[in-house]
Amino acid sequence: MKLYYSPGACSLSPHIALREAGIHADLVKVDTKTHQVTDGSDYYAINGKGYVPLLELDDGQRLSEGPAIVQYIADRNPASGLAPAAGTMERYRLQEWLNFITSELHKQFGPFFAPTTPGEYKEILTEKIAKRFDWLSEQLTGKDYLMGKQFTVADAYLYTMLRWTRFVAIDLAKWPVLAAYEARVAARPKVQEALVAEGLLKKAEAATV
Repeated sequence: MKLYYSPGACSLSPHIALREAGIHADLVKVDTKTHQVTDGSDYYAINGKGYVPLLELDDGQRLSEGPAIVQYIADRNPASGLAPAAGTMERYRLQEWLNFITSELHKQFGPFFAPTTPGEYKEILTEKIAKRFDWLSEQLTGKDYLMGKQFTVADAYLYTMLRWTRFVAIDLAKWPVLAAYEARVAARPKVQEALVAEGLLKKAEAATV
């Protein structure tokens, strides 16, 4: 299995999920600006959408879109608890969270990383994200993770989004519940492994997170 990724991008979510599930996958780095793989090949020839993540299975099939990928990973190892059983109400709650994160957070953050996005629009997005964070803080109050005590693939996704705040001038300290949640997820050993593997955290630092 191969995971096509870019350091710190939304592909960090399935990367964390793979490690939490105990599933090995070769990491294939993609330059999202040039759309080239590390060996110089054209990433568009691999994924016509041009973006990460992309999971290539052992039989050659390729799966794109983060929320779909992380559920596939979770279902490969049900004992990991990364997703409730299919067909249960809890599974639909997980999908509810994944849809919220992808539509209400991920898509709001995206324009910040485009050099052509006007400053006025970034201000509008900042306000929208702040409102979502207000609501998220209420939902996470008194909880360890989105689904309660159990870490799921939705937490890997939300954590990835919260990491992006430091690059778009959004101070997470305004939401202490979210700041504590991010730190809690960051302290998980498998999350630290993923950060180290992507060059986002040094091994010496990982032990102190």
